[in-house]
Amino acid sequence: MEKQYWVYIVTDKPYGTLYVGVTSDLARRSTEHNTAQYDGFTKKYGLKRLVWCEEFSSPYEAIAAEKKIKKWKRIWKIDLIKKINPKWLDLYETING
Repeated sequence: MEKQYWVYIVTDKPYGTLYVGVTSDLARRSTEHNTAQYDGFTKKYGLKRLVWCEEFSSPYEAIAAEKKIKKWKRIWKIDLIKKINPKWLDLYETING
């Protein structure tokens, strides 16, 4: 099985605080956010809702995409989320089903 790499966005609520991250294990990472396992930005602001993710086959592509999205204006990130998840549903169950 080929390794997967993910860029993802978590939030506290629709149109709330956004965090862009990258991981090679989206199920594990979304669980870590959901359970506030680690101190840091996402725990401090209660960012548990996985609202967007995109898969990449290369870690270099994923990291480049994460850095690019982090530099985007907030409205562009919101538009990105709304394209695939207009209701801002938590994708956690979909990923960890």
